[in-house]
Amino acid sequence: MTTTEAPKSDTPAQRRCVWLLWTVAGIAYAIDQGSKLAVVAGLEGRAPVPVLGTWMELRVQRNPGAAFGLGEATTIVFTLIAAAVALAIVRVSRRLASTPWAISLGLLLGGALGNLTDRLFRSPGDMRGAVVDFIVVRDFSVMNLADWAISCGSALMLLLSFRRHELGPASSSIAAADAGRS
Repeated sequence: MTTTEAPKSDTPAQRRCVWLLWTVAGIAYAIDQGSKLAVVAGLEGRAPVPVLGTWMELRVQRNPGAAFGLGEATTIVFTLIAAAVALAIVRVSRRLASTPWAISLGLLLGGALGNLTDRLFRSPGDMRGAVVDFIVVRDFSVMNLADWAISCGSALMLLLSFRRHELGPASSSIAAADAGRS
């Protein structure tokens, strides 16, 4: 194996972490898609449903852009970004040997695939579909459960990065090289 190739998941710990990543991603994806199907069928075209008084409500809103309604005219860019994120996570998973990283990346993958599914298959289609958002937090944003998974996965990723928690074997060789320089 050359030094540029990522090692394959060949230890039991790596196999468990990859399995965990795919399980978390699958659960996040299923919950996201199930919730979107339910709210579109039950709430679209109806009055908002209060959840926490006027602070949080459920209301279906189609979003062709990103968070906070940004980039509505560049939907295809967000489609390509979501696809690239999913591919990057699949590639990185080959060297994954950390349970916290598996959870973080699983949340990111499940959320990215949830919103990517909307962009590919919801109207108007052709990689320009609008994401179904339905959780309205007053004076903040309208989001969906894929967005929550992405946010939680990203927050965990930042925490792991700041704490220098290793992703797996390939990262430990980088850390060893850094230690050799000091």
